[in-house]
Amino acid sequence: MFTGIVEELGEIVAVERLADAARLTIRGKLVTSDAGHGDSIAVNGVCLTVVDVLDDGFTVDVMQETLNRSSIGGLGEGSAVNLERAAALNSRLGGHLVQGHVDGTGAVLSRTPSENWEVVRISLPESLARYVVEKGSITVDGISLTVSGLGREAGAEGDWFEVSLIPTTLSLTNLGSAGVGTKVNLEVDVIAKYVERLQQRG
Repeated sequence: MFTGIVEELGEIVAVERLADAARLTIRGKLVTSDAGHGDSIAVNGVCLTVVDVLDDGFTVDVMQETLNRSSIGGLGEGSAVNLERAAALNSRLGGHLVQGHVDGTGAVLSRTPSENWEVVRISLPESLARYVVEKGSITVDGISLTVSGLGREAGAEGDWFEVSLIPTTLSLTNLGSAGVGTKVNLEVDVIAKYVERLQQRG
């Protein structure tokens, strides 16, 4: 379990392509300062298991299912990634409950800068739209964000949502440099999915 509060902006330093998986080597001094084999670290919102701890990073194995369902498969050497260690029970919950299980992917549609923040519009798969509400929480590449706008446009764009990024988020996460067209991982609020499931069985 995670909070969606990114601890460190890491970097992919090596990618080993396997038959039905990939092994990533990721630089991240902070998140590995107390990490061990088998620990969970969220990489762009994907919960991955530490295989080896290195001097300034760690390696993870990513199975084909995860490569298919997330943007991890498109990462290469030099890619910036958001990193967060699993939440401790005695820590503050600064974001919201994040599982690290990607529900789908979206793409950055537009960026609208302002003096003190930037509005980023992201496409929203139709299958996830019902779980997203204005002023609710959503996880984008592992970042807990508040939905500031929702909409649907005719044509290829379809459903979208907007998030307003403060300078801290712009400077400390990969969303600060994500250009139009960048693919991002999305995780909707798990509570919404549980409520839907309970109503279906009610």
